[in-house]
Amino acid sequence: MATQAPQPFNPGIPMKREWGTAFGALRRLLANGDDTTQVFRIMRALNGDVTQRNYRRLLTVPDGGRLAYRRLELAQRLSDRSWIDSFAAGTVGAAYRDFLDSTGYSAQGLAEVSMAEGVFQGDVEHPYAWMGRRERDIHDIWHVVTGYKASEHLGEACLVAFSYAQTGGLGWAFIAVGAALKSIRVTGKLDFLRAVREGYAHGKRAGWLHGEDYEALLNEPLDSVRKRLNIADPVKYRVAQASLAAAGLSGI
Repeated sequence: MATQAPQPFNPGIPMKREWGTAFGALRRLLANGDDTTQVFRIMRALNGDVTQRNYRRLLTVPDGGRLAYRRLELAQRLSDRSWIDSFAAGTVGAAYRDFLDSTGYSAQGLAEVSMAEGVFQGDVEHPYAWMGRRERDIHDIWHVVTGYKASEHLGEACLVAFSYAQTGGLGWAFIAVGAALKSIRVTGKLDFLRAVREGYAHGKRAGWLHGEDYEALLNEPLDSVRKRLNIADPVKYRVAQASLAAAGLSGI
């Protein structure tokens, strides 16, 4: 079957939801959890006007107007290794540096994946397009502040559930539900599902992370950021980690 071509990109017009594209991308993602391109296909297929709504919300929060006016491209900023190396121990920036070094991931690498096959137009000069890039570029920082590991499918599933609660993007919920259902089929247990539900609940209770100045946040102590933003300890996530490890199923 031929792959459906993505809709023409116009950041000022909400994208129509394409369920066929989303289901096809989810099947490929669940078959290969490292196929990050499918995540962006799902986002494009299902998120509708969520980026526009989050941009408008950004303008209403303290300091949000300044962030929108500056339009800092975080992928570029986060690719400045000398800046990343400057963060003091115990800060979010130091934890993010450890994340980069331990995973081999990079902000620029994620940006390149997002633009593969026209899934994401990264060079469009428009406020909504900038907001979309910002949403993409802070994803790995959210891994750091929430404690959900990016190197495991469970951690990604919990973070996408957290992200759905934070952003309202239906694509995030779609991935979280798909991953949880797969885990039940493979393990016959509900630990993975409970961890994903916990991720959503934590996202609902936490402060709105999209409104943060990430240059400033990276300089803050990690523990202080978690307390300030009301990011709770992921207890059920760790239970699910242990359960999957005991069953030899950490890679599901």
